[in-house]
Amino acid sequence: MSAGLAALLDDVATLARAAAASVDDVAAGASRASVKAVGVVVDDTAVTPRYVQGIKPERELPMIRRIALGSLRNKILFILPVVLLLSQFVDWLLTPILMVGGAYLSFEGAEKLWEAVGPHRHAAKEAANAEPADEKTLVGGAIRTDFILSAEIMVIALNEVTHEPFLARAVILIAVALLITALVYGTVALIVKMDDIGLRLARTGEGGVATLGRGLVRAMPVVLRVLSTVGIAAMLWVGGHILLVGLKDLGFTWPYDHVHHLEEDVHHALGAFGGVGGWLTNTAFSALLGLVVGAIVVAVLHRVRPHGHDADAHAA
Repeated sequence: MSAGLAALLDDVATLARAAAASVDDVAAGASRASVKAVGVVVDDTAVTPRYVQGIKPERELPMIRRIALGSLRNKILFILPVVLLLSQFVDWLLTPILMVGGAYLSFEGAEKLWEAVGPHRHAAKEAANAEPADEKTLVGGAIRTDFILSAEIMVIALNEVTHEPFLARAVILIAVALLITALVYGTVALIVKMDDIGLRLARTGEGGVATLGRGLVRAMPVVLRVLSTVGIAAMLWVGGHILLVGLKDLGFTWPYDHVHHLEEDVHHALGAFGGVGGWLTNTAFSALLGLVVGAIVVAVLHRVRPHGHDADAHAA
């Protein structure tokens, strides 16, 4: 009897260790997958605050909550089943799909640069200052935009854990969906309410507290500009890197090999700072590739529908 109990306890301990190892594997997979999606995350964080500009302060957080729930619904109910089925039955499609996402990220980054320096930059500024649409329309538009970004996040994350069993893949992707959504919209909520927090501190506080409040209010436009710039850089870098690795996986290895050799040369040349130098080299060439591909897509689209862009700009 005691021997049977000991064997049972040993089995329970073995299962517990296996479960703990599985949890560790899922956590590691979710962390690795989330890091790879950083470019889209920054873009998502940079884009969303625009949807609540001009909205009454008391409606900002409810709107962000609705957009966050819509984002989570996009990821778990619509995108997750599709990418899991693709990874299970036609995994060869993942690289092309990922490259389409990389090209889209590159296009988004190049398009934002074009809007900043191109002939329609004044129209874009006027559009940004126009009267906001009603809340339902804004939330719907934000959720539709999020669908594209969420699809990219989930495919990028999936690409990092394709070697895991089906169930582990599903759990990891659910964890990524929850983590990324909380990170993005928690950050957005903090950014959107930063000026309100600053105003309250400036009005009710004294001395250093009031100074901090005024500093937060002044910092808000700077934070949004920096976030937008970082978002553009991240889109070009991540989009270009996806394309670089995708070309290698499809058999076109020379661009990746060339960048990799340059990265190693810089790494050896800089000694103790070689790791940083190598990373910057890879990042710079990835961003350059993203910029070239994105610029080509922008040029093609502006060539195909130049009048549509003009009309949109004037209408805005």
